[in-house]
Amino acid sequence: MENISMIGTQFILVGLAELADVKYLSFLVLAIYIVVMALCSLIVFVTWTEETLHEPMYIFIANLMLADMYGSTAIMPKLIIDLMTGCVTISFTGCLAQGFFLQTFPGAEIFTFTAMAYDRYLAVGHPLRYPMLMNNKRAFNILVGIWIYVYVGICAIVVIASRQTLCGVRINSVFCETISLTHLSCGNNTLGIVFGFTWTMLMIVGCVCVVVYCYIRTFLVCLKISQEACEKAIHTLVTHIIAFFTFLASSLFTVFRYRIKGESLTFLSHLITSIAGLASFTLNPVIYGIRTEALRTKMSQRLKSMKSFIWTWTRKQTDQYLQRHKCGR
Repeated sequence: MENISMIGTQFILVGLAELADVKYLSFLVLAIYIVVMALCSLIVFVTWTEETLHEPMYIFIANLMLADMYGSTAIMPKLIIDLMTGCVTISFTGCLAQGFFLQTFPGAEIFTFTAMAYDRYLAVGHPLRYPMLMNNKRAFNILVGIWIYVYVGICAIVVIASRQTLCGVRINSVFCETISLTHLSCGNNTLGIVFGFTWTMLMIVGCVCVVVYCYIRTFLVCLKISQEACEKAIHTLVTHIIAFFTFLASSLFTVFRYRIKGESLTFLSHLITSIAGLASFTLNPVIYGIRTEALRTKMSQRLKSMKSFIWTWTRKQTDQYLQRHKCGR
């Protein structure tokens, strides 16, 4: 295969080409995007405005919601437009940009889940020392450190991918990742594969080990405390476990679909694993919005107050309109 010029190159997203006839899918994706953005925005807003939720656990949950909004915006708007217009291409620069945002999102999420697991262990295992071991300022510092570390790591991966010699333009997905470009390389792509895989696996293995350790220690502590406190802690723990392993499963789909006999996978397999990778930012706001009692209660109160405000405002505007017309007669 001949080398292709990266300047002005338009890559073909085979997933979009295959879905070109399913135009109604764009409305489904749009509906999902609106729901995700609305739920995440509501959770962040409630966490930000309610002083009773100004605690490390809710700060971490709010960061998860921001990461979900960040990740979904990196793919869904373009996907919706492409499905509606029938566009099946993406530029080299657009591919790198989308890959950067899509890959920083899961990195930030897995570290946030790890911080949440550690936070719950401190809250349950060391309740008296918890205010000293974990407070809002420390939680913010942890989140800043997470985003800086992830941005630096993904920047390195994107730079390596941008310097490869490419010999193809067909990407078996509905979106673009740096690993997609690496597998189109016809030069020596060892550095990209080794660095990307090593960085990803160290992050995943390290975070999973910390999360499992913290969950086990927290569960053992729960066995020694009162039944009421144990039930509350277990409920919170189960919520985190469901969200974490949903995220982990969807991320592993994406990580391994190119690395384990990627060339032998059928297009349908690539498409399914690509879409499966979107599951986490779709389910996270639902899981936390439903299972976290304090959040659910505050969200319900805010929605009721908004409904009451809208109803009152509508009635007021209607009365004013009728009054003006009555006076005009």
